[in-house]
Amino acid sequence: MSEKKNLNIGLIGYGFMGRTHSNAYCKVNNFFDLEYRPKLKAVCGRNEENAKAFANNWGYESIETDWKALIARDDIDAVDICTPNNTHSEIAIAAAKAGKMILCEKPLSMNAPEGEEMVKVIEEAGVANTVWYNYRRVPAVSLAKQLIDEGRLGKIFHYRANFLQDWTISSDLPQGGEALWRLDVNAAGSGVTGDLLAHCIDTALWLNGGITDVSAMTETFVKERMHSLTGKVEKVGIDDACSFMCHFGNGSLGLFESTRYARGHKALYTLEINGENASIRWDLHDLHRLEYFDHGDDPLVRGWRSVHVTDGDMPYMDKWWVPGLQIGYEHTFVHHVADFLDNLAKGTPTSPTFREALETQKVCDAVLNSASSRQWVNV
Repeated sequence: MSEKKNLNIGLIGYGFMGRTHSNAYCKVNNFFDLEYRPKLKAVCGRNEENAKAFANNWGYESIETDWKALIARDDIDAVDICTPNNTHSEIAIAAAKAGKMILCEKPLSMNAPEGEEMVKVIEEAGVANTVWYNYRRVPAVSLAKQLIDEGRLGKIFHYRANFLQDWTISSDLPQGGEALWRLDVNAAGSGVTGDLLAHCIDTALWLNGGITDVSAMTETFVKERMHSLTGKVEKVGIDDACSFMCHFGNGSLGLFESTRYARGHKALYTLEINGENASIRWDLHDLHRLEYFDHGDDPLVRGWRSVHVTDGDMPYMDKWWVPGLQIGYEHTFVHHVADFLDNLAKGTPTSPTFREALETQKVCDAVLNSASSRQWVNV
């Protein structure tokens, strides 16, 4: 292939997601043959010392302490938003108006109306855009999509998913600030609904189509926490746990659960889909395997099989090692960058786009509205 074109990246936010994205930018061209090469041009963070340390560690050429200054730079092609949820809209809209491509962390927005405005501006600007729902790009989950699209499951009856954690059980844990903004409703918008269930919902919409209505319940187990920024004990406004049932447009039923109060679970994300002919299930803790049951098998040997998703004819796996050697969490972000760069060269969108991610936001809003009203709510 001819010499690669540089795509100058401006990263806003240097926390956990900033690391995962930076790692993906650094690795992608070592494994994927692409027309574009990410160039780590600048990282932006409010703390200059921390931004410099991050830049030195990952190889960013420069730093900014004001995201508006980063967006104004002529040498930035794409803006990667890795900031708390309440800043996504302002940054994304400003970046779009400046003609920058945008890669935005999930969830898209604080709520659907805010997301609608983001989509409107981004589409009017005509800039390439995507939202980092990385679990779509686990090879086993991508294989599930392939099997469903091929019709192997037949008519779908049930979709169920959960995402369980246990890190907020202690009532001594404060809310707010750089480390714990996810517990502050003003920064996060919601709790596990926007943080964990959003992943489950995005994957579900991708695999099984649209959700039409929901019936949900939420709970906040610790009602008050000290706020890191004010030093005062304040009301907790986010949901600690959420469960909902729903109808999909294809007639199937859905069950979803997320919580940060499931002692013993750090990041248990599982999904199962039951169809007329076959079923599939997947577990993040064993992410390179897809379990598959085919009712058409010989009855004498019919049962669940464990498919080790490492062969070269399986999604993404021809870019990595040899069959039998698995990959992990970080590679889902490499795959997302690879798809974005490949689609950029082809002039095609990278899913989920802002518009597609807005559908997930609409479901999240409906879930929270249903839990508040204790009624079924249309999406």
